[in-house]
Amino acid sequence: MPPQKVIIDTDPGVDDVLALLLALSAGEEELQVLLISLTFGNVDVEGCLLNVVSMFHVIELERKWRLESGLPVGFGCLSAHKPIIAVGADRPLEDEVVLGDYFRAFCSCSPLGGELWQAPHFTPEQTWKHMFATTPVLEKDEEHPPNFRPTNSPAHKEILRILRENPVDSVTIIAVGPLTNLALAAEEDPETFLRVKEVVVMGGNIDVPGNVTPNGEFNTVACPYSAARIYSLTSPTPSSTAPSPSTNKKLKPTPGTFSRRLNLTIFPLDITTPHFLTQETFTNAIAPLLSYPSPSPLAQWTKIFINATFAMLKKIYSGEAPGDTDFSLHDPMCVYYVLTRQRGGWEALEERDIRIETSGKWTRGMCIVDHRGKRVELDAKKPVLLGDVGIWAHCEFGNRVRQMVKSPDEKGMAGEMLRRIYGGA
Repeated sequence: MPPQKVIIDTDPGVDDVLALLLALSAGEEELQVLLISLTFGNVDVEGCLLNVVSMFHVIELERKWRLESGLPVGFGCLSAHKPIIAVGADRPLEDEVVLGDYFRAFCSCSPLGGELWQAPHFTPEQTWKHMFATTPVLEKDEEHPPNFRPTNSPAHKEILRILRENPVDSVTIIAVGPLTNLALAAEEDPETFLRVKEVVVMGGNIDVPGNVTPNGEFNTVACPYSAARIYSLTSPTPSSTAPSPSTNKKLKPTPGTFSRRLNLTIFPLDITTPHFLTQETFTNAIAPLLSYPSPSPLAQWTKIFINATFAMLKKIYSGEAPGDTDFSLHDPMCVYYVLTRQRGGWEALEERDIRIETSGKWTRGMCIVDHRGKRVELDAKKPVLLGDVGIWAHCEFGNRVRQMVKSPDEKGMAGEMLRRIYGGA
């Protein structure tokens, strides 16, 4: 069986980087990462670029260390195919920018680790930033990145190009940040965007509280308009649930129908929060690598910002139950699903009509689900709920979202992730 082709759309903070490491450490027979598209979110998009380039720099140091230490080099996925990195949206489609840099992300100008100043050798001298510019200036004999390919094409255009050049239903998009790049791609060429096999999203909260507002999860709050547009593509009639552009006059209204519906699977806080990494588990996993004849660059690097994350959690939840300081693996869970879905054991609620609030003062980014009572047949062709004026129960309208509710092994995910990333898979 050929490897699964994936695009990872991300705003690299701590759990995003773990998700990327999990994907790139996969075997070449498991995944082929075609593109890593960057969006604002945890930090601004320039900080995201520095974070992801630093990650690739450390991976290269790690591979050399493993080779010199007589250990399996790993990262077969990366060895077989160098992914493209593309810079994308630097702000939401509408409204103000909301960044998550109150919570540690990790470049020197971002939350991953304002802590990384402690280990400057993990920050590459060459960031190849100019190669991502609109008009890159390349020196004739310039050194190119060893394990990724930069592009100056905007992320959403790269998404469309890859979907256009690959067969229908052959590419999965794993989206673990605000959905702005995806919305821009769908806006420009919806039929090409709908060639995607599946869009796997970390975002939203259904029956649990939000994590940045009482009702909102960060990724949906950061760009609720984009989330609402993407969710609407699951509807038989997308125009029935898509938000209308209000301040951005460049955005087009969503057409009534398309040739096919989007296959969307979401991982809201309801399922991601219980899948966590404890500090003890993390410390035990990297301890042997730090005491090997020479220490692992990857173990050293991740120790800095992951321990900083645990320290931040302890400050936030001071005095709370010990479990509150565990680090939830929100973004890695989406990659883990793609890697393991063939094993079975995943359970989802199918075709849920989940919609995103785009403009509420207290409810921006809130996931709305209709919990009202039974249908009343007022018209045989149009079943509606009693008193319904929002066409929620109309058979031709409403979104059709797959909400993941159960994984094969809630407690085992963290261990498998660590084994894969640090070479024990």
